[in-house]
Amino acid sequence: MENELNILTKKVRKFSEERDWTKFQNPKDLAIALILEASEVLEPFRFKSEFNKDELAKELADVLNILLRLADIVGIDLVYWFDKKLEENAAKYPIKTFYGVNMKYSEVSKRGFGTILVKNSEVNKNVALH
Repeated sequence: MENELNILTKKVRKFSEERDWTKFQNPKDLAIALILEASEVLEPFRFKSEFNKDELAKELADVLNILLRLADIVGIDLVYWFDKKLEENAAKYPIKTFYGVNMKYSEVSKRGFGTILVKNSEVNKNVALH
């Protein structure tokens, strides 16, 4: 069974292919476009006390479109890497130490709060520091 992200990726690919845009789409230019589109996510909030949800949704959809196209072109499985990164973040930010704490993991270890996991470059594994 195909996941939703793969279905969306195929739609984005088809959209580009139907317009013969694939010849213009390379990793560098798509990475630039991704950052430019991501900055537009701020537009619905600028100079406003409340934001328009539809405007925000459109900007987020533009970001997703380019992100999916970039990952597709370079052959990155976003579902796999999302899960892998979430696991890494769970190791860096264990619930016991970070519940309700709004700090980067390196700041918590500097200030001596609880147990923190950091990467040990010699053995390339996560080790607990107390």
